[in-house]
Amino acid sequence: MSDLKPQKLIDELDQILDRERTALMAGDLGKLEELLAKKERVIGKLNSVSELERESLAQVQTKVSRNQQLLDSAMDGIRSVAARMAELRRIRKGLDVYDQAGRRNRYGTRSGAKLEKRA
Repeated sequence: MSDLKPQKLIDELDQILDRERTALMAGDLGKLEELLAKKERVIGKLNSVSELERESLAQVQTKVSRNQQLLDSAMDGIRSVAARMAELRRIRKGLDVYDQAGRRNRYGTRSGAKLEKRA
């Protein structure tokens, strides 16, 4: 193991969690991969230390929980955008309607047609 004391590891993890939160709040998802690698390294070192201070870990645990909620929200947003984009692609291919007998009819769209926004 390294010569770092448990409190130094906890402080390092605390700083990483703060940077992770900043990246999440700014929507900088690309930075999360780098931070995850650092976080895993520090947590791995913490797991090999037996005499951890409970109070210091409680504060870090709160930050971990907070960041996990932010990550979950970011993932929900990404899934929502992906679903919306899939729906828009489906609509561009054509419109499905049902007649009075319940039969489905597809009306294709012209290729190259653009959606126009009006104020």
